[in-house]
Amino acid sequence: MALLWRNGEPGEVRPGPKPGLSVDAIVDAAIAVADGEGMAALSMRRVGERLGRTGMSLYTYVPSKGELVDLMYDRALAELPRDHDVSKGWRPAVASWAEQTLAFYLRHPWVLQVSQARPVLGPNEFAVLESLVAILRGTGAGPRGVRGMVALLFDFVRGAATTVAESRLAPSATGVSDEEWWQARSHLLEEVAPGFAARYPMVSWVESADDEPGEAGSYTEHRVSETFSTGLALLLDGIEAAVTAG
Repeated sequence: MALLWRNGEPGEVRPGPKPGLSVDAIVDAAIAVADGEGMAALSMRRVGERLGRTGMSLYTYVPSKGELVDLMYDRALAELPRDHDVSKGWRPAVASWAEQTLAFYLRHPWVLQVSQARPVLGPNEFAVLESLVAILRGTGAGPRGVRGMVALLFDFVRGAATTVAESRLAPSATGVSDEEWWQARSHLLEEVAPGFAARYPMVSWVESADDEPGEAGSYTEHRVSETFSTGLALLLDGIEAAVTAG
């Protein structure tokens, strides 16, 4: 917690030469590793290599990898905007927040692996929460209602981002593109499940809409992009209806 809130860095009050590293430099290097190589590649040794140091030398500044991940998470959150235009109402502001947050998660997909069961409780995490609550107060709901909206919106955006992030990793992990995977499974399904449409008429109906892949991104990513907009609009409709009903 002291490192998150910068109440002092280990080693800075020790006698002798000024340390050649800092917590900030270590955190920046760790974020670069996670962004470029994924969370699985993150280790004190790997971060040390990026800084031209040994992994052991980093422990003077950061007690363990667990604390390092917390520091990375809170530092990355500083990218998210703090102020949102509410001049046109809370709905456009929430929509803008959701789109910016989704883009943030996809720039740093490793962030999605940081557990939300126990918050990091860093200053930037609170700043992000503060900005969203400030928007949602415009709904007129009380603290309990706004707290539920916050949880719902974060879960929705994180869920969409997780699906896209996983779809981007799948081709390198399997050697098969998203489109190839879906095409192969579609043919197999016809073989192993004859009469599929008759057995699952509702599934077949909901999948009957034409899907045209966008200019960029996989089939899954295109579908998530489409459903994200629809789902977000439904969530905002629900919030508005709940607030109106009192």
